[in-house]
Amino acid sequence: MRIPIQEVTPGVERAEITGFVHELRDLGGLSFLLIRDRTGIIQVTIPKKKVPEAVLSAVREVSRESVVRVAGTVKAIEKAPGGRELIPETFEIISLAMSPLPLDVVEKVPAELDTRLDSRFLDARRPRVAAVFQIRNACMQAVYEHLFSAGFIQITTPKVVAAATEGGTELFPIAYFEKEAFLNQSPQLYKQMMMGAGFERVFEIGPIFRAEEHNTTKHLNEATSIDVEVSYADHHQVMELLEEIVIAAYRKVDTTCRPFLDLLEIQEFQVPSSPFPRLPYDEAIGIADRKIEEPIKYGDDIGTAAEKAIGEEMGSHYFIVDWPTAIKPYYAMPYQDDPTVCKAFDLMHPRMELSSGSERVHQYDLLVRQIQSKGLNPESFSFYLTPFCYGMPPHSGWGLGAERLVMTMLGLSNIREAVLFPRDRHRLVP
Repeated sequence: MRIPIQEVTPGVERAEITGFVHELRDLGGLSFLLIRDRTGIIQVTIPKKKVPEAVLSAVREVSRESVVRVAGTVKAIEKAPGGRELIPETFEIISLAMSPLPLDVVEKVPAELDTRLDSRFLDARRPRVAAVFQIRNACMQAVYEHLFSAGFIQITTPKVVAAATEGGTELFPIAYFEKEAFLNQSPQLYKQMMMGAGFERVFEIGPIFRAEEHNTTKHLNEATSIDVEVSYADHHQVMELLEEIVIAAYRKVDTTCRPFLDLLEIQEFQVPSSPFPRLPYDEAIGIADRKIEEPIKYGDDIGTAAEKAIGEEMGSHYFIVDWPTAIKPYYAMPYQDDPTVCKAFDLMHPRMELSSGSERVHQYDLLVRQIQSKGLNPESFSFYLTPFCYGMPPHSGWGLGAERLVMTMLGLSNIREAVLFPRDRHRLVP
């Protein structure tokens, strides 16, 4: 019976493995193959005078990245990967790979990111690339575990919608029978509606779509958002939850993904400590104004140069809090004593923004005024506004970008490295 390569030990007399041919070396009377599956690599050693002719015939035919099934005896050998080698008794080619390969899976020959993404199925065979997605998987597992243990209900909201979540033009229109519809920018409106349904604690992990014409290393047009909404909670309480989620993801990676971190040559992996500093928006603007050449003033959004300058000053995860109401979405709750400032926050990594959230407006009349203040028509949001007429608990929430979490955690240079099949302004396939 086939067993994962990681579990093949010298104590096992005989084993059958199946995987990809990672490398081939012919030294005359002796051939070596490295066979790889998702758990690791094992050396197959072929002494040509001691193995069956059928094995030699198959080895002469096989090519790199072919899928093979090999069975034989396992011996200890110090210099081989994992300290063991397999001497084959049978060698079957299950699927022969064409040559040459579109890119070098062994990574001896580097490939540009576009080349890698064009052949992502092959790129993802590379152990370093696979390590990123093993770590991403651990992050998502930590998020699910934390939220389920805290009593959250997982929901699924529409990705085809009739109106923009926040207005604006950053929408992908689609033909929906006789109507125009859009790909959803966020589950925001629907998760708030579920507060009106009495669900109290909901989350969704799913795709969001933004028709932003960015072509940067940190933007995608289809991304994965981790969204949370909580009734009877203020913005401080959901910021604490967000801290817990980020720390839980780092801790899961730290405790379960050390071999993958080693593959990525990340030797000093640090789990963030709480509480994350809370930096008022006006102070953040002051830091940026001192450090960057571009003019920036109160009421401006925080762009890339300002983000970098503030991040260098802060040095670790932090929140920017108490934003001007005018530059945050209509559902962000203004302070009662100063409505020009709202109870909104952004979670920042020194490199970039990871999450945005706020305490939400739960009063119908105020929400209508807020929508109108943004130049939007409340009638376009009637499906969303209706639940606010029939008893809406106070509530708060946030959305966290999964790709940005992984990108900053691992120090990746491009966000496309944190998603299997990225969608950006120029890439629609594979």
